[in-house]
Amino acid sequence: MSESRAFTIPEGLDGERVDAALARLLGLSRSKAADLAAAGHVQVDGRLVGKSDRVLGGSWLDVLLPPVGPPPGLEIVAEPVEGMRIVHDDSEMVVVDKPAFVAAHPSVGWSGPTVVGGLAAAGYRISTSGAPERQGIVQRLDVGTSGLMVIAKSERAYTVLKQAFRDRSVDKTYHALVQGLPDPHEGTIDAPIGRHTGHDYRFAVRKDGRPSITHYELIEAHRSASLLEIHLETGRTHQIRVHFAALNHPCVGDLTYGADPTVAKRLGLERQWLHAVKLGFEHPGSGEYVEFESPYPEDLELALERIRV
Repeated sequence: MSESRAFTIPEGLDGERVDAALARLLGLSRSKAADLAAAGHVQVDGRLVGKSDRVLGGSWLDVLLPPVGPPPGLEIVAEPVEGMRIVHDDSEMVVVDKPAFVAAHPSVGWSGPTVVGGLAAAGYRISTSGAPERQGIVQRLDVGTSGLMVIAKSERAYTVLKQAFRDRSVDKTYHALVQGLPDPHEGTIDAPIGRHTGHDYRFAVRKDGRPSITHYELIEAHRSASLLEIHLETGRTHQIRVHFAALNHPCVGDLTYGADPTVAKRLGLERQWLHAVKLGFEHPGSGEYVEFESPYPEDLELALERIRV
């Protein structure tokens, strides 16, 4: 069933082409927005417009969206997620504290719980922007990584937050327990990341990879591992795990990237010691800077206590 959406065009989009304004408001590609206009599905103040027409701030934009659904096998299943905590909730966004072993959204090969499924089960309505199986998702955490995620509830929030992540204006802070002691104790890893040539599910530092920058500093040093604070400038898949594995300091418990399984077993870890502890950004509605924090979950806290002995 088609869906009708209506917006007041923000003053900041005054003078923009219809396809550009529509793409920013709905989180669509320019070509998809242009297709909607070409099909006669876009009106401004009750008048049909083409993709290259200009919009005026304060005008009323009506869009008829064709029916969409997730690809087969990627349907969102409304399923409660044990341990997922709502850190913040307002009309624009919801911030969750994601447990380990929960995916951000449905994906091929994953049949476990998801953040979007947990929110659906709890009655949250999130943005419909983005691919059908990951609507509202503006950032992701690995299944085995715990911590803070922000999910857009309004279409405006989706557009604003997506752009903030692209512009690298979001403050993303992680804590990681890595094997050994990095030298120097504080520094920046600037190494491009791409898919591993021999393993589809892994990534690696590659000359032809995408630019990837990780800043770190030492918090605690122990005999077999070090606790680091990490700030991501970019947000590549598995970025922290790949960068520290390339330095021969993989995250403790990260067997996928070469961590010592005997250390993981001794500490009782079944996943990488990696947690998104802090997330800060300009609120997509008010523009004010907001910041959220997450404590270590029980398994990471216990492993840290054991390493300190």
